[in-house]
Amino acid sequence: MRINGLAFVGTRTIARGTMTRFVQDVLGLAPIDPSGLDADLFELPDGSMLAIAPTDELNGERTVGFLVEDLDAACAELWAADVEVDASIAANERFRYVHFRAPDGKLYELVEARGD
Repeated sequence: MRINGLAFVGTRTIARGTMTRFVQDVLGLAPIDPSGLDADLFELPDGSMLAIAPTDELNGERTVGFLVEDLDAACAELWAADVEVDASIAANERFRYVHFRAPDGKLYELVEARGD
C-alpha cells in the first residue's frame, strides 16, 4: 500500500459550535458543503479536509484519513493483515473511504479521490 498524503482529519467535540467559529474566525478557513455529513467541513489550501462533528462524550473518537490511489487494493492489504475494516466502502461526491481500527485500537480511514 502506498500512502500519498493526508486527505482528511476529523474531530468529535461537545463544543462543536465554538470549535467551528474558532476554525472560521481565528484560523481563517471557510466552510464547505458537507454533503449530508453531520459535521462542519473545511477544505484546506492543499485539498485536505477538516471535519468537526458533534459528540455526547467528552472523549469522542477522531479520525485521520490517509490518501491512497486504489482503495480496493488497500482494503485487501488490510484484510490480509487481519486488520478490522468496515464491511463496506462508503462514498460521497468527492471520495470513497473506509474506516479501519489500527493495532493501537484507534479509528483511521483510507480515502480515495473519486474521478470526475
